[in-house]
Amino acid sequence: MAELECSIGLEIHVELKTASKIFCSCKNEFGALPNTNVCPICLGLPGTLPVLNSRVCDFAVKMGHALGCRINNVSRMERKNYFYPDLPKAYQISQSEIPICGNGSLDIIVDGEVKRVGIDRIHIEEDAGKLIHDDGFDGTLCDYNRCGVPLIEIVTDPDLHSSREAYVFLETVRSILRYIDISDCKMQEGSIRCDVNVSVHEKGTPLGERCELKNVNSFSGAVRGIEYEIKRQTDIIASGGLVERETRRWDDKKGVSTIMRSKEELQDYRFFPEPDLGAVVISSERVEELRSEIPELPNRKMIRYVKEHGMNCDEAFVIADSPDKAALYDDCISLGRCRPRSVANRILGEVTKFMNDTGRSIADTPLTAQALCELCEAAENGIISSTGAKRVFAELVSSGGNTADIIERLGLAQNSDEEFLSDIADKVITDNEKSVRDYQNGKSNALGYLVGQSMKLSKGKADPAKLRSILENKLKKEN
Repeated sequence: MAELECSIGLEIHVELKTASKIFCSCKNEFGALPNTNVCPICLGLPGTLPVLNSRVCDFAVKMGHALGCRINNVSRMERKNYFYPDLPKAYQISQSEIPICGNGSLDIIVDGEVKRVGIDRIHIEEDAGKLIHDDGFDGTLCDYNRCGVPLIEIVTDPDLHSSREAYVFLETVRSILRYIDISDCKMQEGSIRCDVNVSVHEKGTPLGERCELKNVNSFSGAVRGIEYEIKRQTDIIASGGLVERETRRWDDKKGVSTIMRSKEELQDYRFFPEPDLGAVVISSERVEELRSEIPELPNRKMIRYVKEHGMNCDEAFVIADSPDKAALYDDCISLGRCRPRSVANRILGEVTKFMNDTGRSIADTPLTAQALCELCEAAENGIISSTGAKRVFAELVSSGGNTADIIERLGLAQNSDEEFLSDIADKVITDNEKSVRDYQNGKSNALGYLVGQSMKLSKGKADPAKLRSILENKLKKEN
């Protein structure tokens, strides 16, 4: 059998965090009692007219800039017609022929290599309601609170070729959304959802028929769905069959997909221009204003951290994914006081643990880049131990202050005096004859025990690196 490859395209649906819905003044919020954030407009009652929320257009343009898209100064809304119980109007107001953004790309970094993924389009549309199924009752309940919640849909070209690439792409998009602050990115609330298109075909040949996976509600679910679909299509081709174009429902609990409709049954949405809304017009001046609000984005930071600072992809992601961590890291590096590796280790360690444990951001603490650099310098120069550095960090995030003053107040400075360290080493060697013999008989881990005993004797104030060196020299002489 010829070598096969897969091509993957994504359709990412993002709920925007505007105060109100896209075509009415109802609150755009999650968690309200069913059918309480509704009005005649979002319920599609006869005689009502939609009014486009301009903030939705601003957010879409900002994402367009972030993904390098061409921004269309004039776009239009259209009706996408289909009947389903969660859509009370029996149509969805969306964009088809002329979307607000198109022809972009996003650079991601996978296993140390930069990969460019094409963006076909970004368009705006309204969300549908939510159907509720439960074993506790027969039938289905409809909650229309989500009707009219503003969405952008990001459609990629089929440039992804593995579940790993798709996962990195999704995580990068999520990070960008957080950086430009247009979505809360709460996946557990459905703020980001995606459909996945997968095609397995002979390498170097045009794409074969694609299958679309619906109901993918998490990034990890997307990975599992893609891997399942790749295997399913590969098995069909290996057995001499032909993959048919289908829309399939992904069941993440069971780890399988089931057919929803085949090519012959594909829906004709009968798009036509929305008669109740005029063209969407955004001036070139407004487009440029929104461009100026885009900061350096996390994918660019990741690439810079990997290429210029020697981080691996996972380390770079942990720092770049959080605007707080990235700002702290970049501010420290700009001071030029300590090694980038020292700052990165401190942020990957103590800073990340603090944020995870407390749920607080660094901006909510008195910690400054200057103080963190002073802490890194003290650790680099052996003034404090790793344990002491953790205690100083705890003081800095709780009360702030000067690193040198905290070290002195808490008595954390390490003693590097040769005579002091030599006396401690002599006493520990005398008091631990068995461990000394073990080391001299080739049990190298005995040295760690002796260093530990020496640190205990010094009440944690000895310089462990110098102490270890002195112990090694003394033990070699005794041998």
